[in-house]
Amino acid sequence: MRIAIMGSGAIGGYLGARLARAGQEVTFIARGPHLEAMRSHGLQLESPLGNINLSQVTATETPGDIGPVDVVIFAVKLYDSEKAAAAIVPMVGQGTRVVTLQNGIDSVENLARFVRPSQVVGGAAYISGYLKQPGLIVHVGGVTQFHIGGRNDPIIGALQTACTQAGSIGLQTFDDIDQVLWTKFVTLCTFSGATSLLHSGIGSILTDPESRILLDQLRDEGMAVASAAGHPMQDGYEAHALSLWQNLPPATRSSMANDLLQGKPLELAWLSGRMHALGNELGVPTPAHTVVYRALHLHAKGIES
Repeated sequence: MRIAIMGSGAIGGYLGARLARAGQEVTFIARGPHLEAMRSHGLQLESPLGNINLSQVTATETPGDIGPVDVVIFAVKLYDSEKAAAAIVPMVGQGTRVVTLQNGIDSVENLARFVRPSQVVGGAAYISGYLKQPGLIVHVGGVTQFHIGGRNDPIIGALQTACTQAGSIGLQTFDDIDQVLWTKFVTLCTFSGATSLLHSGIGSILTDPESRILLDQLRDEGMAVASAAGHPMQDGYEAHALSLWQNLPPATRSSMANDLLQGKPLELAWLSGRMHALGNELGVPTPAHTVVYRALHLHAKGIES
């Protein structure tokens, strides 16, 4: 398959590295030092599931140079969405599928302003990793699950086969992608808000009684908002979320918490900020998410703020 990775950080880099090693025709779209490192030295992935060292990869900052592809993996940060969505248009042919693996619940709608809605496939990524340095992706460990729509779509079926052949990519397809996105939204807002505000890994938060109360409150508020929005969590959700967090290495933090530590811009407005806004709109109190949003708002634009 011809696959373009729009956003070659932790998520895009992980998928792209494994698919490229398996023989798929992968092009990485990046910028700055990360792009230069990939052009000069290739791409490395460090992972408990197996390291990868690709000495040569195809990388560019200009999607227009690539032409139409089979699949675009759209994994840019949320604050870069609009610019990136406009940039991918030259890669989208009649049969292209754009699989968005962004955080939040707004990605499909945003992309549909630039690409035909029938070609946009929503998705959620459950994986913990980060860009350690230009050209080097680190997968921390824990789950590597990718839940996307398009269950009966032949192009998505081909992508699923490619992921299976690559190994260590748990790609599952679903009919009701909206519920998948809302479940990820509630889970991530909880995890992201707690690890960012408390400056701690998930293990310490789970074992400290007061911190655990905050984690539970963030989760419960998210569940209440989702229910009011018409997307209630399924029975057993609390146990599922807890198992997910317990299976992560104890020091694991969210990508937003890592961005905060590094002085980078934050996806705050689309996570706890979005939960805060939805709570106001739907009449659901969200005091914990509101505190996260207001406490971190000063740092939302990164060191420039």
